[in-house]
Amino acid sequence: MSSQNHDIEAYRKFTEELPRALSGPNVQSVDLKWLEPRARSVGIRTQYGSYGWRSAVSSRIAPKTVYLGGSAVQLPTLSSAQATLIAKAPEELNKVLHLLRTFPFYHIKRQMGHNDTYNPICNLYISAADLMNHRLGYMWGSTMFNPSKRPGPEFTMIHIPEEHPLRQQVLVLPEYNINIALGTDYMGEDKKGFLRQAMWQADREGMLGLHAGTKIVSARGTDGKLKTYGVFLFGLSATGKSPWSCHQLGLDHKQGEKTMVTQDDICCLCQDGSALGSENNFFVKTDVEKQYQEAMYNALVDKSALLENVMIKANGEIDFMDESLTANGRAVLQRKKLQVKLGGRTVDIFSKSIDLPPIEELDGLIFAFITRRNTIMSFAQELTPEQAVLAYLWGESSHSYASQPLKAGESVRIVGTDPFIIGSRAAKVNRLYEILMTLEANHPGKLKCMQYNTGGMGEIIETFEENGQKKKKMVRKVKRVPINLMAEIQRGDLRGTNTYEKGRFGTRAIVRTQEQGLDDWDARRFYNSEQIETYVSDLVQGRVKYTEEIAAEGLRDEVLYAAERSYRIDTSGKRTKVAVPGPHDNDQVVEESQPEFPLESKSRPRRDSFWRSR
Repeated sequence: MSSQNHDIEAYRKFTEELPRALSGPNVQSVDLKWLEPRARSVGIRTQYGSYGWRSAVSSRIAPKTVYLGGSAVQLPTLSSAQATLIAKAPEELNKVLHLLRTFPFYHIKRQMGHNDTYNPICNLYISAADLMNHRLGYMWGSTMFNPSKRPGPEFTMIHIPEEHPLRQQVLVLPEYNINIALGTDYMGEDKKGFLRQAMWQADREGMLGLHAGTKIVSARGTDGKLKTYGVFLFGLSATGKSPWSCHQLGLDHKQGEKTMVTQDDICCLCQDGSALGSENNFFVKTDVEKQYQEAMYNALVDKSALLENVMIKANGEIDFMDESLTANGRAVLQRKKLQVKLGGRTVDIFSKSIDLPPIEELDGLIFAFITRRNTIMSFAQELTPEQAVLAYLWGESSHSYASQPLKAGESVRIVGTDPFIIGSRAAKVNRLYEILMTLEANHPGKLKCMQYNTGGMGEIIETFEENGQKKKKMVRKVKRVPINLMAEIQRGDLRGTNTYEKGRFGTRAIVRTQEQGLDDWDARRFYNSEQIETYVSDLVQGRVKYTEEIAAEGLRDEVLYAAERSYRIDTSGKRTKVAVPGPHDNDQVVEESQPEFPLESKSRPRRDSFWRSR
């Protein structure tokens, strides 16, 4: 971790004084029933009877989020703005105490999870100085469960939208289970504040917090037998994690096939392959079309939906695809409203439980990593468990020309596709390696790992300089993978009817579904050999650089060796080696001739690591 100027004593004093500030006469404990009419009074009623609101800040302020505490929780690198926030944090924390004693606040208590072991109690304190803030507690509270006696740690979130925009920030004190959002009125900060804390605490308790959707799918295999799978869907924002968690994939319900949604965002993976869910209802992006996402659309037009930054016309009509004000329209949808029409009747597609059962109770467990690339990436690749760990390590997608034209086509990488990791990212990768290798060894044939590209092929972006500035020009637009084809691919993978062959990325790439061949999507139809080699080389070099960054936080040798072997797909002759930290010399590198280790790590002693120290 980088050297950072943290005032540990100031954080301790703040947490000592906080309980008194939160118990003052100006803090009122409320529930959803109290909040509902107050939130609706400042909302807009839609044609469906649902309500919508608009926030001044329409997305999370990740660049202004800092983790305060010891080296185990500090951000690995800081921007200058984040360094300034940390330096001024003691002063800001004192102000928070002052505002807690001054403004009217309301307190709503809810519970995350619905299991026998891990169900964090979540206490949200929100300034009521502005009546618009009542929607924050109402919307967030609607994603969680009623408090109960189910066991779990206790978390606190303080939200003060009235802080001046110039001092907009999110302060996270993980070691004290406290998150504070200041100067923003975006509900997503409350949602992610609690979920971020829950994942970190789950890691400390021997689980692995994942930024992944989950579902239970039943499909008939080539032997005609109905088989049930637990599915994890990883993906960065805007890659399709929520939509594909809820998609029915064209399965045949008359034959008993079905998809049952459990979670769309965050879960906690256990050593036996089970996963504990977090939320009762979902906070989703609303750029949904009925013909492609029937279940989500039906839930979004139900009167129970709570809309945020969605285009609502003067007559109450909703236009989910109108993003002229913001491209981050959101809504809390009721999980139990996820329904589709089949055979003239309405069918529920939500699972009664928000958890996934252990692998021994399933016919198989699938880890699917969603990426969004627009050049040469196959739409589906079969991964070995070792390659799945690398997919988690790299957490890849790419910037789009529409959203970030200056970075268009460039790779974006976030470990686990999880921008909410607290502490060592390498520790998360190591933990997934341990879990997957153990599951593979103990349950041979039941673990399946995939990567899906929900982008497309054929994009060409030209980089040039103009007046001393770097610019990009769209030469050829991407040919997007049809949603029906992606559903067809995933359906075939569940049934075991797709055909895969060794591909250019060192994995097995899809070449045919049961319904059609995919020759039209061969990258060689879009690019010549030199262009393909350039794309592969750029991808590998980006992976090398990113792996070196994460390796500095303590990656296992097995993961480093697996990464090194994967670089062989680059035949350009460029550097393909990674620095190895830890017990090795700082300047030592692992060459491609490094001996391979078997996938199973039973014979290798487990390191004294973050996981053991907890």
